[in-house]
Amino acid sequence: MLISAAYAQGTGLFDSQSALIQFLPLILIFVVFYFLLIRPQQRKAKDHRVMLDALRRGDRVVTGGGILGSVSKVVSPEEVVVDIAEGVRVRVLRSSITSVLAKPDPAAAREAAKEKEGARREADKV
Repeated sequence: MLISAAYAQGTGLFDSQSALIQFLPLILIFVVFYFLLIRPQQRKAKDHRVMLDALRRGDRVVTGGGILGSVSKVVSPEEVVVDIAEGVRVRVLRSSITSVLAKPDPAAAREAAKEKEGARREADKV
């Protein structure tokens, strides 16, 4: 016979130590994928969800279609009304909002209102 007795004795496939060594590269690949791909995606999704939950009236937002506007009203947990132009309001799903550009600063808003009021008074005097 051409096959020796040593090969017929066993392959060692079911040996626990060799099985661990065979699966070790697969386990390492999964660990690398978890830390480089899965975990950052979960963190990004969580940050986006927190951002959407914190939407308030006056926030400047960008929608999924690239439309810039400011939140004028929070209708429900799923919808907000966004002002996209003078007198133009659009109802938008919260999930379609991709980012919040700037949170309004209450002190800055008061200063701007005072400046507008002062400019109106000066215009009315003339």
